[in-house]
Amino acid sequence: MPRSEEKFKELREQKRIIIMDAALELFAEKGFASTSISMIAKHAKISKGLMYNYFDSKEELIISIVHDGFDKFLREFDANKDSVLTDDEFEYFIDKTFEVLRNNLHFWKLYFMVIAQPQVLKLVDKKLMELVIPFITVLSEYFAAKGCKNPMAHAQLFGAMLDGVSLNYMIDPDNFPIEEIKQIIKTKFI
Repeated sequence: MPRSEEKFKELREQKRIIIMDAALELFAEKGFASTSISMIAKHAKISKGLMYNYFDSKEELIISIVHDGFDKFLREFDANKDSVLTDDEFEYFIDKTFEVLRNNLHFWKLYFMVIAQPQVLKLVDKKLMELVIPFITVLSEYFAAKGCKNPMAHAQLFGAMLDGVSLNYMIDPDNFPIEEIKQIIKTKFI
C-alpha cells in the first residue's frame, strides 16, 4: 500500500531533523570547516547520497540549523506578538531562555562558533539580523517604558549579558550557578 502524501512529508521531516541534529552535534564539537558531509551522513546513519536529497551543501545545512534554532528561541519572545513586552512576557522569555540554554548546549556552542568565524557568519548574518533587530527594538521599547535614559544601550547590554551567561554556562555547566543568575537577572531587569 503506498504511503500517503502526509506520511511521506512527516517521514521526510523526521529524516531532515535527524540530519540537522547530527550536523549540529558535529559542527559544535569539531567546527564547521573540520566537519565533512561524509561525517554528517555517517553520524546520521544515512548514505552520503541521501544527504543531498535533503541539503545541497554543508553551507545550506548550517544555515538551516541556525535559522531553525533562532526561530525557536525568539518564538518565546513577546508571546502575543504585539511588539509590546510586558513584565510577565519578559520574565517568561528569561525563563525560556535559560531552559533552552540548559537543554540545547550544542546549539549554543554552534552559535558561538558561527559568530567567531567571519566566513561562517556571512552565511547566516542576514537571517540573524532579521531576527535580532526586532528583538532589540522591542526590548529597547520595554526599557524606554521603564524610564531608562538610554533604552537601546540597556537592550544591547541585556543581549550581551545573555551571550556572556551562555558562554560561561557552556564552559562549565556543572559549576555555573545558572538558577541564581537567572533570579539576579530578573531582579535587575524586570
